[in-house]
Amino acid sequence: MVSAPSDCSESRLQGADPDAVRRAIETGDPLSGTRGFAGRLDGRLVRDVLGRYPLFVERDDPTTWAFEPGTLAAPVAVPAGHIQDDDGFTRHWSLPRPPPRRGRGAIDAVRSALEASLDAVETDGLAVAFSGGVDSALLAARLDVPLYVAGFPGSHDVQAAREAAALLDADLSVVELDHGILERSVPDVVAATGRTNAMDVEIALPLYLVASRAAEDGFDRLAVGQGADELFGGYAKVANASGDSRVAADTVRGARRELLGTLPAQLPRDVLAIRAGGVEPVAPLLADRVVASALSLPGTLLVSSRGDRKYALRLATRVWLPDPLAFREKKALQYGSLVARELDRLARRAGFKRRMDDHVTRYVESLNG
Repeated sequence: MVSAPSDCSESRLQGADPDAVRRAIETGDPLSGTRGFAGRLDGRLVRDVLGRYPLFVERDDPTTWAFEPGTLAAPVAVPAGHIQDDDGFTRHWSLPRPPPRRGRGAIDAVRSALEASLDAVETDGLAVAFSGGVDSALLAARLDVPLYVAGFPGSHDVQAAREAAALLDADLSVVELDHGILERSVPDVVAATGRTNAMDVEIALPLYLVASRAAEDGFDRLAVGQGADELFGGYAKVANASGDSRVAADTVRGARRELLGTLPAQLPRDVLAIRAGGVEPVAPLLADRVVASALSLPGTLLVSSRGDRKYALRLATRVWLPDPLAFREKKALQYGSLVARELDRLARRAGFKRRMDDHVTRYVESLNG
């Protein structure tokens, strides 16, 4: 699903209709009611404030652009929140900084935003990428479509997904991984995403493989829970911001905002991997209304006094999920699926030892040599 580079006079958008994007430009509202957008409109390239859709230009010729990096000789990502002008790209949108909204009203606002966003999702031809955590469990409970999980036998994600699907009485398909599947899939993921570093490939592989199976089964869209950890405080480094050297901020809200700044680089990887599998991603938790509700949360509703991360999200989902799912912790995709562990094992078997710098990345590059 790779498009040819676009002529500079062509108008094409992904994610939102032209009038919605024009309104966002005219008002300067970064959260104007879309699910993100990117492309060319009225002779200018635009990309939404969170970079929810990928967009690239040729490094030496910004009039040549594409939605996928593989169609360009030297692709450079269009920065999120920017619009193209005669001088290059200018920031037009920044995330708002609303004051924290406290108490029950803050939880109700999150629940209302989630409900509206999920109710707007068309379920025909839709499946859910499912790990059994609160994010994907919410999608499963509200959308009521088939679920897919990828992982090695005995992996945390496969076991958690089976348990959660049973609680939801949902139809789950398991994409069982092995070394051969990983080796065959790495070049496809690299070609689609334009990335060879170990972390990106480890995250993209399960998404690509779930998308591929869903496409084989006749689905054309895949709902994903992307963005929930960044929006609602799902990372340990956010919860421990005051003492964690991985973030510059020293407050939970500040660290959450810092992590949101990583989404424009992360999301294209996920979108491109899923598209390479043959389906279109759908990310209801990244809708503007959900983002706005999350930005208004105080630190105590991002991380509770007991250390519950994504606390507001968990409280909001209790109307749809049993507590064992609403409050279930999960591992990062690359670890829960055991893809990171097994890719490391393959690298070492191929002679790329851990004493080498970035040995897994070097192994990935060898598969694409």
